[in-house]
Amino acid sequence: MGLIRDIKNVKKNDPAARHWLDIMLTYNGMHAIWIYRLTHVLWIIRLRLIARLLSAFARFLTGVEIHPAAKLGRGVVIDHGTGVVIGETAQVADDVLIYHGVTLGGTGNEKGSKRHPTVCTGAMIAAGAKILGNIKVGAHAKVGANAVVLRDVPDYSTAVGVPARIIPNEKVDGTVCSLANRT
Repeated sequence: MGLIRDIKNVKKNDPAARHWLDIMLTYNGMHAIWIYRLTHVLWIIRLRLIARLLSAFARFLTGVEIHPAAKLGRGVVIDHGTGVVIGETAQVADDVLIYHGVTLGGTGNEKGSKRHPTVCTGAMIAAGAKILGNIKVGAHAKVGANAVVLRDVPDYSTAVGVPARIIPNEKVDGTVCSLANRT
């Protein structure tokens, strides 16, 4: 069940998480993801105005903005949440950790359908990072705090700085970005 996996991932990734009830009642990042799941279903069944209104209400409540058309995998954790923005064509795979102030956005210059980043399984996006455009953050990659990422980050690598530079990791086991077909 998604709720149980979400709570376990928060406990695994947040040393301040004490109890499942605490997580359920007080973690605005989790609240934002749970409301997003509802808005995403509404978006898919073409109740788009209702989906957008509910997502705007969720942004008001949580400080997290997730477009209902974005695709988020299972076990995504948004830690401290406030200021996170996830754009319409963004895709976030399973078990991704996102900290406060992160933007998965467009550059404003794109034409076409995919304008936002893809974040692969197990990636970690640190506080304040801006990942912009139709680029990929690879499996188990890390993006440093306040980095501005404008090009792909390979699997198991780290991106730091403005603009971000890539620090490769020698430990690469062949894992590739795997996003299941999600609706």
